[in-house]
Amino acid sequence: MSSEAWTGVAVAGVTAAYALGSRRLASTPVSSAMVFVGCGVLLGPAVLGVIAPEPEAGHVLTLLEAALALVLFTDAMAVRSRDLRSGGFLPARLLGIGLPLSIGAGWLLAWALLPGLSVWELALVGAVLAPTDAALGKTAMSSPRVPALVRQGLNVESGLNDGMVLPFFVLFLAGIPGTSSAQEGAAGVFWRALVLSTALGVLVGGGGGRLLAAAQARGWVSREWAQLFVPAVAAGSYTSAVVVDGSGFIAAWVAGFSFGFALRRFPAAGRPTLDLEGPDRLAEFSENLGGLLASLSLLVFGAVLLGPTLENLSWRIVGYAVLSLTVVRMLPVALALAGSGLRPPTVAYIGWFGPRGLASVVLGLLVLEEHVHGVQLLGSVVAVTVGFSVLLHGVSAVALADRYGRWHERSTAAGRELYEATPVQAAQRRGLTAR
Repeated sequence: MSSEAWTGVAVAGVTAAYALGSRRLASTPVSSAMVFVGCGVLLGPAVLGVIAPEPEAGHVLTLLEAALALVLFTDAMAVRSRDLRSGGFLPARLLGIGLPLSIGAGWLLAWALLPGLSVWELALVGAVLAPTDAALGKTAMSSPRVPALVRQGLNVESGLNDGMVLPFFVLFLAGIPGTSSAQEGAAGVFWRALVLSTALGVLVGGGGGRLLAAAQARGWVSREWAQLFVPAVAAGSYTSAVVVDGSGFIAAWVAGFSFGFALRRFPAAGRPTLDLEGPDRLAEFSENLGGLLASLSLLVFGAVLLGPTLENLSWRIVGYAVLSLTVVRMLPVALALAGSGLRPPTVAYIGWFGPRGLASVVLGLLVLEEHVHGVQLLGSVVAVTVGFSVLLHGVSAVALADRYGRWHERSTAAGRELYEATPVQAAQRRGLTAR
């Protein structure tokens, strides 16, 4: 049997085994990310060697890009304007203040700990490791003991910051000589990756949403095919930007906003859908598909990137990873939430639960594909940081959610007025991407 066949058997076996025990594991500190990354390391060249150390790069990158594009689309599709109006100061502060500060702090830390990289390579390290991933701290963002304001704020932040970091990523990449982005220059990257890709996202996403709403209103589309229409629009927005050498990820992210907006706006025009199938239910299949692709991507990440990196660690790489998950995340969050009225335990809780995941892995591998100076070091830093995040945020999610929930319950029982207790409208429940 070929090595590719054994790889397929191993991946299918891990996926099936986790599926059978998923409900039981959901109540434990063992997250799906821990299982898939751990199995990836075990099956990779560092241990058993079932998965080859350098599989067909094109296939791996296609899987990772498909996963990220679908997650970007469905996360953006799920965001409602009310999510930013009801308790919206929290995601607004985290995204508008905390995210740029995190990129800057990661840049400065890389300058101090990772010598030999150029100024734009250092900036890339900060940008690649800035976005957070809700899937790695699912209990922290879904536990009913955690105040709704905090849960919703963390979910909205994780759903939007990966898309918001993309402009920084493409512009920093354009500053590195020898990359594909640098060949076009900053002006070319700006127009193609930012302006044109955004326009295509609006057209494809908004047009797709209006077409689906019209078909639903006339009873032309079945529920099953309506759900399949969602990933088709996500793929169409991504590939349309790639065709014109733009950013498929930016297009998919913008398309998700436009698609969800069009679906929600259509009933307000007086033409309600016949089957009452709203955007939340429509996204369920795509969210579960995106979650599956993300889990498989983490397995590949463990085998191909993390496992080999663990054999060649240095104190600089480990130090950067630890500080990236603590100081680089928590200090900007504290500054962003200063004067918000939130208590220190809440600020510390929000600051700690900034796990790094799929977006960092994909962006890091895209940099590795450029084959320029410093990319091996950047890849090692990304691998170790995400690996630590999978372990530490996964293990601590249940315990810290319970501890923080007990603090909140004791404080409210004692009659303290907490801003954290401000009621907010329920955010959309996510599928496998939040597990």
